[in-house]
Amino acid sequence: MTQQSAALPTATIAGYPRIGRDRELKKALEAYWKGASSQEDLIQAGADVRRATRERLSELGLSEANAQPSDFTYYDQVLAVTTTIGALPERFESLRTSTGGVNLDGYFTLARGEGDRAAMEMTKWMDSNYHYLVPELDENTTIDYVDSAIVDQVREAQEAGIAQRPVVVGPVTYLLLAKPSDHAGENFHPLDRLQDTLHAYGHLLMALHEAGVEWVQLDEPALVSDAWDVERQQVLKAVRDAYTWLSAIIERPQLFVNGSYGSLGDALPVLAATDVEAIGLDLVAGPVPANADLSLLEGKTVVAGVVSGRNIWRTNLEAALTTLEQLRDALPASARVTVSTSTSLQHVPHDVERETGIAPEIRSWLAFADQKVGEVLTLARGLHEGRAAIKAELDADAAAHQARAAHPGVNISAVREAVAAVTQDDRTRAPYAERLAAQNERLGLPVLPTTTIGSFPQTREIRAARASWRKGDIDDTAYTQAMKDEIAHVVSLQENIGLDVLVHGEAERNDMVQYFAELLNGFVTTQHGWVQSYGSRCTRPSILWGDVTRTAPMTVEWSSYAQSLTEKPMKGMLTGPVTIMAWSFVRDDVDKAQVADQLALALRDEVSDLEAAGIGVIQVDEPAIRETLPLRVADREAYLEWSVGSFRLATGSAAPQTQIHTHLCYSEFDVVIDAVDHLDADVTSIEASRSRMDILPAVAEHGFERQLGPGVWDIHSPRVPSEEECTTLLRAAVDALGAEKVWVNPDCGLKTRAYEETEASLRNLVAAARTVRAEA
Repeated sequence: MTQQSAALPTATIAGYPRIGRDRELKKALEAYWKGASSQEDLIQAGADVRRATRERLSELGLSEANAQPSDFTYYDQVLAVTTTIGALPERFESLRTSTGGVNLDGYFTLARGEGDRAAMEMTKWMDSNYHYLVPELDENTTIDYVDSAIVDQVREAQEAGIAQRPVVVGPVTYLLLAKPSDHAGENFHPLDRLQDTLHAYGHLLMALHEAGVEWVQLDEPALVSDAWDVERQQVLKAVRDAYTWLSAIIERPQLFVNGSYGSLGDALPVLAATDVEAIGLDLVAGPVPANADLSLLEGKTVVAGVVSGRNIWRTNLEAALTTLEQLRDALPASARVTVSTSTSLQHVPHDVERETGIAPEIRSWLAFADQKVGEVLTLARGLHEGRAAIKAELDADAAAHQARAAHPGVNISAVREAVAAVTQDDRTRAPYAERLAAQNERLGLPVLPTTTIGSFPQTREIRAARASWRKGDIDDTAYTQAMKDEIAHVVSLQENIGLDVLVHGEAERNDMVQYFAELLNGFVTTQHGWVQSYGSRCTRPSILWGDVTRTAPMTVEWSSYAQSLTEKPMKGMLTGPVTIMAWSFVRDDVDKAQVADQLALALRDEVSDLEAAGIGVIQVDEPAIRETLPLRVADREAYLEWSVGSFRLATGSAAPQTQIHTHLCYSEFDVVIDAVDHLDADVTSIEASRSRMDILPAVAEHGFERQLGPGVWDIHSPRVPSEEECTTLLRAAVDALGAEKVWVNPDCGLKTRAYEETEASLRNLVAAARTVRAEA
């Protein structure tokens, strides 16, 4: 092996936000997809985002060679590997270019679908709110190094005078995240293609070496989980085989294998026994490893992730420095320590200094990506130069943490007492059989009832009205009328299409979490705090900093108005406690169970107010139940107890005749089916179209007794599903569950879709329901 002289610097980060400080890439992508700009415009926008990132990181102090990650992608880091190694699902084979890869339009077709070609399945990345595109492999899938985009980006940085470190999803994680294609043999597992995948990665490594790259970061977060569908020993064998093979390549960059989102556990000694040069540890989500494991790391660089890449709270510098000192003192003398973030900073916004709308005191408790870079550099200086070198920073940080703890909104005795007084009866509704009879009598719905998940398209006019209202250009009366006009349009459209249970469309809601955060005490919201959810989709998580209280009804006015426009049942729409918490930056100073129950009590009051207003169907969305499921199986029972309990607390006061719905999107329903059963919702809608209803066998085997709405339209793709496609999926659901248990709905809300495709898709959905209803 060619020995590289360059060491990793004393400070680095695992990754950086890639959508642009003002969502420049999002805007460029959507303009291109709409045909409003050229491919050259899009490529230039991507180059501009990369340049701005290089310049900003250098300005912040990450200017040494290999300190900056190169992790840009136009859509998704897993899809980037799929196209790099040419592992296209069979339905996309015609997209291949003469070199075996795909061009940029083909890349987007994989992600978004086109015509009869459904997009690749999308699901959540580890236990985060980021979505990745699931690779589809079988025994015959082509796997080879075919695309140089990763190499081209580091060459671009080199030309700008910056030696960046490319970041690539590691081969074992890539295969564990993949699923067998529809053409795979019965006993096939994607890990069966490890050797072919390693050959492709090997060629990538050699191409990077030829380009002058000194270090490459291979992200292996899958190693921190023991919940894959293969035995742990098979995973560890794959790790050993992969990194023994890759590290034996003669002409390659040095390998930094990064384990994020938890503790590497028994994978650490396996990696230590290979010739990789650096190993990354998440010391925020996991503890410092045992001395016996650390003793195996002779001669290696340990990249210590002590600054959280997941939350926006400033790091406790004293505690982090103590962790770093403990790690350093336990390592062999020949090992080096590099200070880093626990995960990529893709999960946090760019810069808290831009948030001038947040009270200065609360803002002083926060650290976004740029501030976290500063924390990493400070801690590296403290570790290598001694505590005295950063005494001023340690003192200022301690004062900020003390001020936060003393703030009166952080601990409100009445809220804590209300949570302490909750009993199991508060979390328990009447038996389902009693509820079903009461709801059937009240609602009178047909078999295979049709509905949507909640939101309808957020048009330019809606956003303009909201912006004008916030700026004071229109008054409350004008804004309310604009929203009522949109609600009336949505209700009329649904009646015309023939849906059975209607929604008001949520025109007044900027976001399914932020809307509630702005009406509950204990939250602040941001102006520029955007993070990537998938592709061009960005969210602006609210910041949950204190104890939660509700001072007035939040949704009743809008739902009541919508119900007044129709004789059909109108759903009241709420976001559940776990999802509000998971899709916010949640406080880190109290147990999550406490936070969830505080939110549940606020929502419980809202459920009661909706009932009092005559709303007979109430949906409490909990898509985050699966997302925040612990990656280690041993931690799941406790998590599910409090997360399920909070949902039941929010809905436990509902009368038998009130039908409670919930929704889970991209939640791998089969993984949490027992927990979802225990939610005790009357109707559960789930994502199912991209996976072609592959959750149905698990549901049928479980014996799920309540009603289920497996989605028949993938709303995350712009393509309109045909009536035949919807009918085929719906028949599969009826065959597995029985018509009496099945609802007909899209996969998720329709906020991001346009009205033309929304109406066409819903008409096909309703027509499919009528066809299958006639067959039942």
